[in-house]
Amino acid sequence: MSEASAEWMEGRDPVERNAVQTAPPRTPIRNEAGTCGLNRVREAARKDGKLKFTALLHHADADALRRSFFKLKQTAAVGVDGVTWHDYEHDLEAKLIDLHGRIHRGSYRAKPSRRRYIEKPDGRKRKLGIASLEDKIVQHAVTEILQCIYEEDSLGFSYGFRRGKSQHDALDALSVAISGKKVNWILDADIEGFFDAIDHDWMIAFLEHRVGDSRVLRLIRNWLKAGVIEDGEVSETDEGTPQGGVISPLLSNFYLHYVFDLWIQWWRERRCRGDVIVVRYADDFVIGFEHYDEAEACLEEIRVRFAKFGLKLHAGKTRLIEFGRFAAMNRKRRGEKRPETFDFLGFTHKCARTRKGGHFTIHRHSIVKRMRAKFTAIRVELRKRMHRPLGETARWLASVVRGWLNYHAVPGNSIKMCRFVDEVTRLWHRVIRRRSQRGKSRWTWERMQRLARKHLPRPRIIHPYPEKRFRARLKTGAV
Repeated sequence: MSEASAEWMEGRDPVERNAVQTAPPRTPIRNEAGTCGLNRVREAARKDGKLKFTALLHHADADALRRSFFKLKQTAAVGVDGVTWHDYEHDLEAKLIDLHGRIHRGSYRAKPSRRRYIEKPDGRKRKLGIASLEDKIVQHAVTEILQCIYEEDSLGFSYGFRRGKSQHDALDALSVAISGKKVNWILDADIEGFFDAIDHDWMIAFLEHRVGDSRVLRLIRNWLKAGVIEDGEVSETDEGTPQGGVISPLLSNFYLHYVFDLWIQWWRERRCRGDVIVVRYADDFVIGFEHYDEAEACLEEIRVRFAKFGLKLHAGKTRLIEFGRFAAMNRKRRGEKRPETFDFLGFTHKCARTRKGGHFTIHRHSIVKRMRAKFTAIRVELRKRMHRPLGETARWLASVVRGWLNYHAVPGNSIKMCRFVDEVTRLWHRVIRRRSQRGKSRWTWERMQRLARKHLPRPRIIHPYPEKRFRARLKTGAV
């Protein structure tokens, strides 16, 4: 890869990075006015990187609230108010006018989030905060406004929760950078309990760099301090932002933009003599180094930097490993085993060689631990659906398999994809055979395979090679 291409990946996103997709409005005129207003915010943020916006809340008008309502997931979990999307849709216009009035009069108050837990692949539980419906609407409207500013400030190696950038874009950028730059060492880092550790005072201080509208800042403080309800008891929140909240991803990016992104950009420009590459997605980031001493120094300075802002690297998930074009050769010369692997965004990354030519490449395979966790979740759900009609279960299972395959269908991952479909078929077979005594003899493995071929999607690679898609994004200016 050329030096210019590498700089494109690491630099800021120059064009077409702020397109805001809005839902169809009640009238085209109102939508045009709202879109023009946000466009002016984007243009002002682009022209002046130090401009502080003192009037933003007026963009959260009734039309913006309406757009936000229709963008919410209709079947999402309800908050402490117990109001569903369909409940709120009844007499919607009157409710939105009332909500708009309360926001601009200053009488709107956020409700506590409802605590909910989901299982993580390692067996631990992730804490979620489910906001009330009106809080979701207002948060979405404010997020649209702040996104116009943040997109102009964010750096090119930040991929998490941004329009036009996805997890696969981050994976592509990482593969291209490691293959094309002088990378010999990888720092695979994870921030421990990031969403729960965000310091509220620092968050507001970072927002004040660009947001001078006290009404918007008051709203954000209101959401941060609203607390959570668990088992009927309200707990205050002195730090952190509820994971699962509509505005939480944007706030987390704001926080890490100032704590990590700007700092690491300065650090590699001023403190390094070798190549350094960075890819961040939310609180997971990977840094590649040419020199080991710089990698060690960076890791120690990141720990000090994070401690200043209340953050801490996860001891069990943060590692510095030898990885790159010459890692296998260097380790073999020293009598060591093959290079270690690292996990990022659902894939285990391994040093490898191409079949033709023996050139260095990176193989990406689905993380085995997460596959096992997915099998466990499917097995539990299949048991619940044991006596449901086969067609109903087939439609549900097909959607689950299709979703998993669509994400994991990257070049080089065919074996894991086939294993996933085969294992899901076996799990389904066991449940069908347990429906009745006759099922054990009637449902042979051959009959089960025919059923699976009929209903379950077949594994096939749908994502291009990283270099192909990454360079296509460069040509369109979308990186």
